[in-house]
Amino acid sequence: MLFRNLTLQILAAGLFLFISTVLLCFGTSAHAQRAEADVLVAQAVLAYDNQEYDEALSLLKRALDLDPRNARGLYYSGLVYLAKKQPAQAVAPLETLQELRPADIAARFQLGVAYFIMGEYDKAQPLLESVFQEQPTLENLGYYVGFMRYRQKDYAKALEAFEATKTSDPNIRQLVLFYRGLSLGVLGLSQQAIAQLEEAQRTVAVSPITDAAVRIRDALAAGRARTEARRFRAQLSVGGFYDDNVAINPNPSHDPLAESLRARKTTAPGILASALADYSFIRQGPFEATVSYSFLQTVNLNDGLSKFNIQDHLGGLAGFYRGTVAELPYQLALQYTYDYLLLDQDAFLARHTPTFSATLVEPTVSVPGLGTFGNLTTALVRYQVKEFFREPGGSDIRFASEQRDALNTMVGVLHVFRFAQDRYLVRIGYQYDNENAKGVSFSYTGNRLQTGAQATLPWGDTQLRYDYDVHWQKYKNAQTLFVNDDGVLSARDDVVQTHLAQITKPLLQNLTLTAQYQRIRDDSNIPVYDYTKNVFSLILTWAY
Repeated sequence: MLFRNLTLQILAAGLFLFISTVLLCFGTSAHAQRAEADVLVAQAVLAYDNQEYDEALSLLKRALDLDPRNARGLYYSGLVYLAKKQPAQAVAPLETLQELRPADIAARFQLGVAYFIMGEYDKAQPLLESVFQEQPTLENLGYYVGFMRYRQKDYAKALEAFEATKTSDPNIRQLVLFYRGLSLGVLGLSQQAIAQLEEAQRTVAVSPITDAAVRIRDALAAGRARTEARRFRAQLSVGGFYDDNVAINPNPSHDPLAESLRARKTTAPGILASALADYSFIRQGPFEATVSYSFLQTVNLNDGLSKFNIQDHLGGLAGFYRGTVAELPYQLALQYTYDYLLLDQDAFLARHTPTFSATLVEPTVSVPGLGTFGNLTTALVRYQVKEFFREPGGSDIRFASEQRDALNTMVGVLHVFRFAQDRYLVRIGYQYDNENAKGVSFSYTGNRLQTGAQATLPWGDTQLRYDYDVHWQKYKNAQTLFVNDDGVLSARDDVVQTHLAQITKPLLQNLTLTAQYQRIRDDSNIPVYDYTKNVFSLILTWAY
């Protein structure tokens, strides 16, 4: 009996020793696996930081085979798949991590990002909204949340999220500006997209002498950055230019009068200054009213050409109504401007110009070969009263036919194709105008084609712009003083082509440098009116 009990005790002790040894070995092995997995994850993190994503993924897979619950390995697996633009593969490890650590804000954020990129917004929104409540300044988070709120037409809260966005990605920054502008438009504030159409509503120059200078002012105004929430906006510009045909000398011809005019001094360097300001004095829901003023002064530095120095004052009053129709943002605008232009400090021209425009932001479109692009269209009607102050026909009946005082009616449409969240823009438009002048020599009907392109480069937000405008002018009556190429008094027929190339580079805060080139070619069958003009300018602009 004693021997039997002793045998059982020995067997029990042996069994205990065996089980303890097995458990100790298993625990040691599991600890070793976790330690090895941690080393592999650390190596994968280094590979991820060096953008060696395939190497990082290989190391992470080995680590998770050893330790499937390794939180750091799961997290970086998700990051690597996101970096490789494979959000669907990122979901599984991030979902596992969230189940293991439901309070982990980083896991929730990255899982929400993966769902967002996949377009599964119903799954992404609760995750990212919860993160936004805790840490609204996480990189790019404001954009994700704002976009999803915008889709749900919660424009006020979308605006809050967009304004909270912190990002170092220029593409995200452009997306934020774009959707913030649309949100503001629906809420009744200035719409960033509408800024692309402002130039179409501007008063066009009517005299070859003043044309180039006024276009400089308008190009600067169209290119200024919009600050939608600010009621008062201002801009000051100073610069220099070189004009190779200040006096508008005609091109070479066989016409004696035109050839005599070519003897005039006409090339000159110069300086210019420009100021623009506008103030939104009413903002109530979808309605906004603004008042604006701009000033332009050019000074030709060549002796004898000071009589062509230009000073221009332009005041304006505008009302805007913004809303949506069939979920598409639109704007209705009524604008009145008064333009007073002087040559060498003497009154030269005054214009009254009311303009009505309607703008619609159409849906994005996908076209094979072109990709996805947005659309924006405006239609406008403009009426203009022109009064010239130096008309010889006003005091001498012999020149009555040369009076340029006129009434001009114009209708037009402009469409903007918008690529990569407005980093690239392509414009095309058409206008028809009818001018009835006091002098029979200056009444005409016109057809204008407008084209242009604009690109924002990734290097310091440098912006390139090119516009081409061609205006076919068919005059209604025969000339009474100036003959055509064949020496006959015939109706004038002009084709005016205008090229404008511009590069704008932001410098310090609120400062930009603009280099601009203009070429105007008026191809006329009346040699006196046939001319070419080239203007080069360099301008520094401060904006508030």
